[in-house]
Amino acid sequence: MLRLAGARLLDDRDYPAVRAALAADPVGSCMVAARVEVAGLDPWRLGGELWAADGRTARVGRFTGLCFSGPNMIPLRGNTAALRSFADRALRRQRTCSSIVGPAAEVLGLWDELSGDWGPAREVRHDQPLMALDSAPAVPADPLVRPVRTDELERYLPAAISMFIEEVGVDPRSGDGGASYRARVSELIAGGRAFARFEGGEVVFKAEIGALSSSVGQIQGVWVHPDRRGQGLGAAGTAAVVTRLLRGMGRTASLYVNSFNQPALAVYRRIGFRQVGRYATVLF
Repeated sequence: MLRLAGARLLDDRDYPAVRAALAADPVGSCMVAARVEVAGLDPWRLGGELWAADGRTARVGRFTGLCFSGPNMIPLRGNTAALRSFADRALRRQRTCSSIVGPAAEVLGLWDELSGDWGPAREVRHDQPLMALDSAPAVPADPLVRPVRTDELERYLPAAISMFIEEVGVDPRSGDGGASYRARVSELIAGGRAFARFEGGEVVFKAEIGALSSSVGQIQGVWVHPDRRGQGLGAAGTAAVVTRLLRGMGRTASLYVNSFNQPALAVYRRIGFRQVGRYATVLF
């Protein structure tokens, strides 16, 4: 099959066009926008590269294809030719990303191009409703859910690890003994983006704001202690985090969830979340 020469690495000259492209879909592009707004487009500061399928500097917001390549690969837009060019560039180096995640059509299209070399995947999650809420939640917020303090890392970490194993299917302590995951959780706590309800010194509910752009906060890692499930802690706790995002941070709340997780979907809909798109994830 004929392939394009490859995607173009973006730099600071492309910044206005990139910001306009991200602003066109603030919920869908939150993970990338959160990085770009802080770090610009320099790969070292960004923690990855931003690619475009266009051969020259695009007009503002007019990229035919846009893809972030870092710890995760996030294709935000692109037709078949654009996704093929991203795959060509990705295949020039060893895979380092732990997942491909983002809008479903782009993720699954890119995976079609990469699977022959990068496959098999550990898991492909084809249908993950992307949801958003920009008004007060319909469920009362749990007043006992609060930001986790930095001195509570050791009490919070076991719940975070349990959540990760349940959600992703691997232990985040494998490989480096958990040092990188611990550092990430510590960073979220220090940034005021980890929330929990403690009872008797133990976490019974937790959630985090994993990505925070200027307009959207993406909630992740929602978890309820197994002994307390079915008691409404998940709904009330998530509502508390949504309230913090809306009122305290001035952002729209967003999250994505596996379509097969019907109980979680029902909770989020009861809170007031509405589907605004569809994500997919390829896990390695």
